[in-house]
Amino acid sequence: MRIAVFDTKNYDIPALERAGKEKGVEFRFFEAKLGEDTAELARGYDGVCVFVNDDVNEKVLDKLHEMGVKLVALRCAGYNNVDVRAAYGKVHVVHVPAYSPHAVAEHAFALLLTSIRRIHKAYNRTRDFNFSLAGLTGFELHGKTVGVIGTGRIGRAFIDIAKGFGMKILAYDKFPAKDAGFPYVDLETILRESDVISLHCPLTEETRHLIGKDSLPLLKKGVVLINTSRGALVDAEALLEGIKSRVIGAACLDVYEEESDIFFEDVSGHIMEDDVLARLLSMPNVIVTSHQAFLTEEALSAIAETTAENVVEFFRDGVSKNELCYHCGKIDSCRSARLGKCF
Repeated sequence: MRIAVFDTKNYDIPALERAGKEKGVEFRFFEAKLGEDTAELARGYDGVCVFVNDDVNEKVLDKLHEMGVKLVALRCAGYNNVDVRAAYGKVHVVHVPAYSPHAVAEHAFALLLTSIRRIHKAYNRTRDFNFSLAGLTGFELHGKTVGVIGTGRIGRAFIDIAKGFGMKILAYDKFPAKDAGFPYVDLETILRESDVISLHCPLTEETRHLIGKDSLPLLKKGVVLINTSRGALVDAEALLEGIKSRVIGAACLDVYEEESDIFFEDVSGHIMEDDVLARLLSMPNVIVTSHQAFLTEEALSAIAETTAENVVEFFRDGVSKNELCYHCGKIDSCRSARLGKCF
């Protein structure tokens, strides 16, 4: 089983090599992102392993199919960058539905605490031997209302942490969890009543720009927005307007709408061509990290192990429990529901 790994970073390699050795999978690493111009690199491989900024569109899938590639293995949970419908009948797609929800949930809270207690500002000051407290006044989380949009594993882990801080929980999910232990409300209630909003839902056409120009008038003045899920959940231009108008009191972002050519790269020696991101980074109440919420030793190991297991299951059994189905809508005859594979 030979798998071409695209968009490889140094931190990817040790865990994937270790898992590959244990499972009998040969991973070959490429720095290039998978796209129409780089798909040829996968020739001769059984499958490809991709990450969030690889572009697995219809043309790429057709090229992979033509070269005999049978599997696209995402080493992440989200799959908005893969045209799953176009993959039907050509290339099977698997993902890592859960690796370490605590990694992302803890990072979201780290961003929140850093922002509201001005820890980043204090750190920069004290390194210059400035021990003034002017401008460092924050606010307490205890008793505040946090609205959590998306209550999958990460969302629920975030809620558990919020409960520990004594926060009031409001949750919204298209598919509410049974016996959740916290109240579900409609999306408008989340927007109107939350002091803090944290996004933990997947990116779909329905959730794209969930926070945008239409939702700005509904937001509680001074709300803190956290996004550690997918960048396009938030309309970046609307976010900027919300901050400038003082509706949004602070933004904590680990993802960004147009991050694909910026995040994971060192562009410090270049002029920032994305004017919206440059403006956001200049704001004193905005914290941006570069899609690092997942980046823990535990999560990397779990991702690698599940990715390797997905590959082994597929080529050994012809089916993987983590295969993605494009949702044909044929409830009674859906092959994925009956046999565990989309086609």
